[in-house]
Amino acid sequence: METYESVLLVKPEVYVFNIPPRYSNRGYRAADWNLAEPQWTGRMRLISKGTELAIKLEDKNSGELFAKCPIEAYPGVAIESVSDSSRYFVLRIQDDNGRTAYIGLGFGDRSDSFDLNVALQDHFKWLKKEKQMSEEPNSGPSLDLGFKEGETIKINMKITKKDGGENSKAKSKVGNGGGLGFLPPPPSSGKLPAPPGSSPAGSPAHVPKPDATTGDSWGEFASAQTSGSAPPQTTTSNTNWVQF
Repeated sequence: METYESVLLVKPEVYVFNIPPRYSNRGYRAADWNLAEPQWTGRMRLISKGTELAIKLEDKNSGELFAKCPIEAYPGVAIESVSDSSRYFVLRIQDDNGRTAYIGLGFGDRSDSFDLNVALQDHFKWLKKEKQMSEEPNSGPSLDLGFKEGETIKINMKITKKDGGENSKAKSKVGNGGGLGFLPPPPSSGKLPAPPGSSPAGSPAHVPKPDATTGDSWGEFASAQTSGSAPPQTTTSNTNWVQF
């Protein structure tokens, strides 16, 4: 997989100085340099490509490379701070043939040198974290949720019908005669006809003859009873009278 180059920091103007050799173990001092006359002025870019990190000094207008400083660690020998100022550093530059040299690098403002420190520290913190994550074993066994051969699953589902509740059951009972029905309407004449064998004065001789068209003097009353939903009333005839 191709690794892309990313720019971590850009400073449009930096200064490069020739520095004298260090003869002792004491640190570099910017006061020993000729700060009034820098040897070169240009642009600085901090470039990251995978785990590699480098400072590139380029021409401000053309972008031509002036020097390159590969950085393997920070703090380290590739870039060192001076002992008497926070705006100056010593860089170990390297060419394509592997030859190295030391130059002084300075910024016009302390905030620029602070930005360089932060960018360097963040990069190596990220590398350290990536390395720890790659070396750490997986915590706990992996969870396998797949079905084994021959395994099945059973689901109990309770399905209730929205229709057909108690109201519909009660309606069905009423329709089948299980509930209270309505009484049949009374005869249309408003009065019950006299029983057979009696007269208005209580004599059987005055009983009217049955109607030849209906065939029964009780036909109107019987038809009224059969038209209703309730069963007809029970009649007893001990003395030729109808009892209700």
